[in-house]
Amino acid sequence: MTINHLLAVVPVADFEAAHRWYERLLGRRADNAPMAGLLVEWRMTDNGWLQLTHDETRAGTGLLNFAVDDLPAHPAELHGHGLEPGEIVQANKGVQLSTIVDPEGNTITFIGHFREVY
Repeated sequence: MTINHLLAVVPVADFEAAHRWYERLLGRRADNAPMAGLLVEWRMTDNGWLQLTHDETRAGTGLLNFAVDDLPAHPAELHGHGLEPGEIVQANKGVQLSTIVDPEGNTITFIGHFREVY
C-alpha cells in the first residue's frame, strides 16, 4: 500500500472560533477550505496536512504532535500571537516538549530534538 499524504484531523465544536485560534497558532491562514464552515486545511509539510473539522461528538479529544527544529523559539513566537504554551520540559533521550491546549480541549505538543530512530 502506498500512502501519498498524511492528514491529521482535529475535531472541534465551535468551528469558527477554533479556525481563528488555529490561524493564530500557525501564524497564517488556512491553505484550503474544501467545506465552508466544516473543514479547513493547512499544509504542514510536503505531504502532511492539518485538517480542522466541525465534529461535536469528537471535539476536544484530539492529540496533535509537531516535531520542530528550534523548540525554544516556538513558545516565544506563540506568546507573540497571544497564546500561552506550556514550559519546555525534558522527556526521554534528550527530547523536549512544550504543550498547549486549544479552546476545545485538544492537546498540541511541540517536540524538540525529535529523531526518526532512537
